Amino acid sequence: MAGNSQRRGATRKPGSKKGAVVGTGGHGRRALEGRGPTPKAEDRPYHPAAKRKAAVERQGASGRPAASASRSAGGTRGGRTSSTHEIVAGRNSVLEALRAGIPVTTVYVAARLEADDRTKEIVATAADAGYPLLEVSRTELDRLTDGAVHQGVAIQVPPYDYADGEDLLDAAEASGRPALVVALDGVTDPRNLGAVLRSAGAFGAHGVLVPERRAAGVTASAWKVSAGAAARVPVARVTNLVRTLQEYKQAGVFVVGLDGGGDVTMADLPFATDPLVLVVGSEGKGLSRLVRAQCDAVAAIPIASAVESLNAGVAAGIALYEVARQRSA
Repeated sequence: MAGNSQRRGATRKPGSKKGAVVGTGGHGRRALEGRGPTPKAEDRPYHPAAKRKAAVERQGASGRPAASASRSAGGTRGGRTSSTHEIVAGRNSVLEALRAGIPVTTVYVAARLEADDRTKEIVATAADAGYPLLEVSRTELDRLTDGAVHQGVAIQVPPYDYADGEDLLDAAEASGRPALVVALDGVTDPRNLGAVLRSAGAFGAHGVLVPERRAAGVTASAWKVSAGAAARVPVARVTNLVRTLQEYKQAGVFVVGLDGGGDVTMADLPFATDPLVLVVGSEGKGLSRLVRAQCDAVAAIPIASAVESLNAGVAAGIALYEVARQRSA
């Protein structure tokens, strides 16, 4: 019957869960206050960054490298990068680093290592410099170097100290020779960077330019492939490669790009005897549009087959040889 208030379900029972309430008592306001800013990763006890920080602090307190201090933070095969250290492996790379006076935290030598002239010099140099020298098993050395071919020796060094773009021009001026710099555009493989460093050292380049973003840095892989040239050839890391090339041009340096679709061939490489920057692009994409626009000329390296291409390390080596040949002629 209409208006029958006694019908079952027409009214709520007193004290029911859905009964009327008077205000929230501030509960809703407190719920909106939040818990404050999120702590930094290194301040969260169970975060990997916090564990790495703790390992480094333990290392500093004990004077010995903690096992987790050399764990990878996104490194590549051939070495591991942490927030504080880099592992360099291989007899040539280690010896060149020691000869160049690179700061070394620890020298690792495999137990029962077969000695040769290089390992003897490594041990003697480390002892003379007072570096900690640890004899470890090959299994431990494999772990430290992430399975790289270490030849029984490795060193732990601080992160690479990059130069500024202007430092390379200062080095050229101090040498009394026309500037010769290699710039890498979009080269992301550290092994290519290592190969470029090796060629740059062989042909007297004053340094290598790399961008901060989307580019390879000087990792253990680069050290390994460079065969120690990373200790002799400075690498400058710049925020904006295009802007740096513009500044070089204002300083009187010519810019020549290397690209398969270049305007001239390597035999006619222009500006070789002038202050020069050789720009090498990635194997897949080549030179970026903005970088290509900064080039005074673009040179091509003739190859036998149109389907083949040269990686950045090989292309840079050929171009540097041609510059050295023209300058010595």
